[in-house]
Order: sequence, then C-alpha cells, then structure tokens
Amino acid sequence: MHNRHLVPLIALTLTACATAGPDYHPSTRSAATLPAAQDAFHSAQGSPLTIDAPLPDHWWRLYKDPRLDALVEQALSANTDLRVADATIVRAQAILREAEAGRTINTSVEGDVSLARPSATGATLPGSVGYDLGLGASYPLDLNGRIRRAIQASTADVEASVAARDYVRVGVAAATAKAYAQVCAANYAMGVNRQIVTLQRRTLDATQRLAHGGRGTAFDVSRARSAVESSEATLPAFATERQTGLYLLATLTGRPPADYPADVADCATLPSLAQPLPVGDGAALIRRRPDIRQAERAIAADTARLGVAMADLYPQISIGGSVGLTGPLRTLGSGTAVGFSFGPLLNWSFPNRPIVRARIVGADAQIQADLATFDGTVLEALRQTESALEIYRRNAQRADALSRAQTSAALSAAQAGRLFRFGRGDFLSLLDAQRSLAAAQAQNAGAKTQLLQDQINLFLALGGGWQR
Repeated sequence: MHNRHLVPLIALTLTACATAGPDYHPSTRSAATLPAAQDAFHSAQGSPLTIDAPLPDHWWRLYKDPRLDALVEQALSANTDLRVADATIVRAQAILREAEAGRTINTSVEGDVSLARPSATGATLPGSVGYDLGLGASYPLDLNGRIRRAIQASTADVEASVAARDYVRVGVAAATAKAYAQVCAANYAMGVNRQIVTLQRRTLDATQRLAHGGRGTAFDVSRARSAVESSEATLPAFATERQTGLYLLATLTGRPPADYPADVADCATLPSLAQPLPVGDGAALIRRRPDIRQAERAIAADTARLGVAMADLYPQISIGGSVGLTGPLRTLGSGTAVGFSFGPLLNWSFPNRPIVRARIVGADAQIQADLATFDGTVLEALRQTESALEIYRRNAQRADALSRAQTSAALSAAQAGRLFRFGRGDFLSLLDAQRSLAAAQAQNAGAKTQLLQDQINLFLALGGGWQR
C-alpha cells in the first residue's frame, strides 16, 4: 500500500484514539452521600436493646444455638434459590469471557473450487478446474475503546450478579432463622397453653368435688369445663404452626417437606440474645447491603455500555493479513500460485449513524434510571432498618408490660384460688382470675415470639449474612 493511501486512515485512527464514553465514578450527589443517611440510626438512639457496633458476618451465631447454626449452614449450601443465583453468576462470567475474547486474534479459513469453460471456444467438457484457498488473521486495535468498554460492562454485570446472590443469601439465612423460631415458638406457646389447661382442669376437678359435696352447682361445673375446652381448642393451631415451620425448614435446606429435620421438632425454648443487638450506623449499612451494591454495579455496567454505543460513531480498525493459493488446479502448490497481504482493516457504517445516536440517547437515559434506582434502594434500606428498629423497640416495651401483667395475673389467680378453697370467695371470681391469667400467659408468650421475629427482621434489614 502506498503512503498516500495511509494518510486518510491515519487521520481517522487518531480521531478515534480516545476511549469512547465517560469513565465511571460513584456519584457524589446520591442519597448514599447525605449526612443523615450515614449517621447513627434515629430509632436506635437511647435504646438499651442495641449498640453501635459492627454487625457480625454470621449474625445468627449470636443466639448461641448449635441447631440454628447447623440449619443456616445447610440452607446456605443447598438452597435452590442460591443454586439459581450461582448459575446466574456462571452465565455472567461466560459473557465476560466472550467480551474478553473480542481483543484476541481472529482467524479464518476459506476455500473455493470452480469449473469453467469459455462458451466461445467450443471446447469440450470438462473445461478448466480452478481453486482458491486462503488463511486470514486480524487483530483489533480497539483504538476507540469499544472492546474495553464491553469488558468493563461485563465485569460490572458479574459483580452485580454476585451482589444479587449475596442478597439471596441474606434472605435465606433470615428465612431459615424465622422458620426455626416458628417451630420453637409454636412448641413454647403449646407448652404455655398446656399449663393453662392443666390449671383449669384442676379447677374443674375441684369444682366437681365441691358440687358433689353440695358447695357448688352444675352451672359452676359447666363454666369450668367450658374454660378447659376453650383452652384445649388452641392446641391444634400451635401444632399446625410447628409442622408448617418444619416443612419450611426442609424446603429451605433443599429437601422434600417429608424429610424435615426431626431433631428440631421438639425445640421448645425461644432463641435469645445474650447481648444488645449490634446495628452499626447508616454508612455501614450502605456498604453492607448487597442490594445497594447491586444497584451501584448496574450504574457502572450501563455507563460502560454508553461507551460501547458511542464507540460505534468511529471506525473499527484492525491489523490483518492473509495468505492464499489460487489458480488452476494443476498448479496447486506451485510458487506462482501463492499470494499474501498485510495491513490495517477498516470497518465503518456511515448510514447507521442516526441509529447509533439513538442508542446513545437510550443508554444515557438508562444511566439516569439506574441512578434513581440506586437512590431508591438506599432510601428503602434505611427506611426498612429504621422501621425494624422502631418496631423492635416498641414491641420490647410491650413484652415487658405483658410480662408484668402475667406476674400480677398469676398472683390474683393464686389469691382467688385460696379464697375459694376456704369458702371466702365465689367461683365466678376464681374463674375470672384464671381466665385473666390464661389470657396474660398467652399474650406474654405471643409477645416473646413476636420479639424474636422482630430481631430476625432487623437482622434481615441490616443485610448481614452474605459474607463467605
């Protein structure tokens, strides 16, 4: 190729030397950078239930319950949703390798055999047999950064897929802990209600004896029996709650419902924290929550895709060469049939520039949407955490009040029982006292169960549990 032919090509090459599109930088004006978003949580201030300390990677171990630890580990290794997330990562990594392969040498092999006979000669068939064999290779210079931006986009997609998988891990860990708590809470509540039934049966037996001795009436007996039967009617619901929790545990750990963990079925003690719950601050939450990281990686990926779209405004330049054999078949292999070429290759689609411009506008709009999504994700994470903290704090106050109410109701029931046995109190007062005690015990058990669920919901909002 003569030098005069290289001048226009060099000019085009220099025009496209800069990497197309903007480099990605985290926004300095997002919701994550607001001082109020990074400060201590408003709902945790002054609360003895929480401390401003880093959330442990494996928060469920704070309960110091070996069965819970084993269940969460099983779920994190066998859960089907996590298997889907892992496969998504593998797919994203394959796309990244495909993008990286775009900057390697491309080769091609071509072959052609032809049969020709000039019509004017009157020669007989078969005529002249020719061939054309060629081997070509090209290497993309990527002077406008199109391939580089594509690799950046695919890399960010992989990182977003990892963040999505981590967010699934957060949900799986919390769901497993809640299902385990459901089983334990159902057994705990069942035990409390059985104690109530036992107390009411004693009252029924005493009432029947008094009725036989002439100190009671059939009406007193029927009311005592009604109280027993009403309390017994609550037991099947707790049994159902326990069994559905066991089925859920089986599903979360990748097993059929019938293959539920039998060693958990007898859990009747509510898991409890031996220390205030560590919550950190807003800045730590933003760094930790995988869904926030996923939203941020989406911005990075689409910023790189904008560069890919802008690169199409410039020519795609490669260095290529070819070597081939051509001529009549009888000369195959002879030196006179060999040819070669080497030089820059240019590919530029002029008619499609309006299409490229439209793609650039669309890519830029997608980035604006990503920025809004990121802000929304940050604000929602903060709202979830503040709400979980507020609910936990208020329900803890409610649980304390109900615990005191149960103590008072137990004292009143004991006093009413003594008065009734010594003939100084009526049966209606005793029955009312026992009914109040049963209600207080049931409410207290429900409040403790709710408090445990509130703790797990708070851990879920804090976004822990995804670290390996």
